[in-house]
Amino acid sequence: MIHSTAIVDPEAELAPNVTIGPYAVINANVTIGSGTTIGAHVVIDENVSIGPDCRIYQFAAIGAPPQDFKFGGETTYVKIGRGSVIREFVTVHRGTAAGDGYTEVGEESFLMAYTHVAHDCKLGNRVVLANNATLAGHITIEDYATVGGLVAVHQYVRIGRHAFVGGKSAVVKDIPPFVIAAGDRARLHGMNSVGLKRAGMSGKTISLLKKTYRIIFRIGLTLNESLERVKAEVEQVPEVIAFTDFIKASRRGITR
Repeated sequence: MIHSTAIVDPEAELAPNVTIGPYAVINANVTIGSGTTIGAHVVIDENVSIGPDCRIYQFAAIGAPPQDFKFGGETTYVKIGRGSVIREFVTVHRGTAAGDGYTEVGEESFLMAYTHVAHDCKLGNRVVLANNATLAGHITIEDYATVGGLVAVHQYVRIGRHAFVGGKSAVVKDIPPFVIAAGDRARLHGMNSVGLKRAGMSGKTISLLKKTYRIIFRIGLTLNESLERVKAEVEQVPEVIAFTDFIKASRRGITR
């Protein structure tokens, strides 16, 4: 179902049941999965892969060249996972050779109006970016994380799974999984208990995560001391291990 005013390059590959709205532009080397709907005036640039059952609303722009002075026109990519929703005026840019060459939005993610996903970002599954959230290059956001409206995230920052970043925050360091962060500059405000309960996490696991959080962030130990104490005093369920492993792997530093 392609509107008569849409422009679709002959080299684009459209699966059955794809809908292309009025005045949309689909460029070469684009693949679109079955059941996906592309709204009016959407531009899908070259080297973009869109999974099945996605909904891309009017005036979104997917796959434009990165806003990076080092970019020299090399072939890079965007991948959009199954079932994702991309609302009005969202921009998702291709990767760079200085990164690993592609920008990715995972499955069933929800990018609200005017959000921006810069080059080489990696978004996991069921990530939510609220209106006007802005991601600089090379950012990683893990599964089920939520980034509030008007949030700005610095290059190379990581946001852990099930984390919640409050609106109008400026994020310059990594945010661990399972926590709430907010402010300019963003600070931690405890565990994302409501979100974890909604995700079906057990009361025992949430309690262990709260104990881990208190040891690392509340009693004044050095980071190495607190991690050793967590290992000795907290049951090492997978979520606690994920929490501490995320902190150990940080290169930009951890939001405190």
